[in-house]
Amino acid sequence: MSRRTNSIDRAWFDALYAGDADPWRFASSPYEREKYAASLAALPDRRFPAALEVGCSIGIFTRQLATRCDRLLSIDVAEAALAQARMNCRAPHVTFANAAVPGEWPDGQFDLIVFSEVLYYLDRADIARAAACASGALRQAGAILMVHYLGATDYPVSGDTAADWFIANVAIPVSHQSRTNDYRIDVLSNRAPENHHPDGFL
Repeated sequence: MSRRTNSIDRAWFDALYAGDADPWRFASSPYEREKYAASLAALPDRRFPAALEVGCSIGIFTRQLATRCDRLLSIDVAEAALAQARMNCRAPHVTFANAAVPGEWPDGQFDLIVFSEVLYYLDRADIARAAACASGALRQAGAILMVHYLGATDYPVSGDTAADWFIANVAIPVSHQSRTNDYRIDVLSNRAPENHHPDGFL
């Protein structure tokens, strides 16, 4: 399977959602349910005053992530996905916006930044730009959560390459890593490790 050369653009996602309202079965997939639970368990055991979710899609994980945040900004490039996300997550402290990272990085400082299965849609140059944006927007004791699917795709880079390249381009240490046959989770934080849930994660 040959890979795309450049970052995947907004038009590709618009066409995808035009053909299927939930193309990755976020609302029904056992894989997604298990991954969401593992992602939340991997987070530092605290609330986040301000969080940014990059690539929220139809808002299924957003609804769960919102329980850990005082304010959550969730962005996506596809307006059709955002319309569903606003229906799926009506929490008053959650805001949705149409934006393409890294070129349309939102203003503000955040205690948590989430990239769940999105960075491999970018080429290496844009992953490096996203890392720079995230580094500049993360508060001193904040955390970055990355989740990447490890299966074969035609995206610009693999899940492992996306995660490793981001880590290589951001000046924030890795505080947690785990992987299954299907996906890997990385948490980056300048803050010392805290208590985590006793389920195989730190």
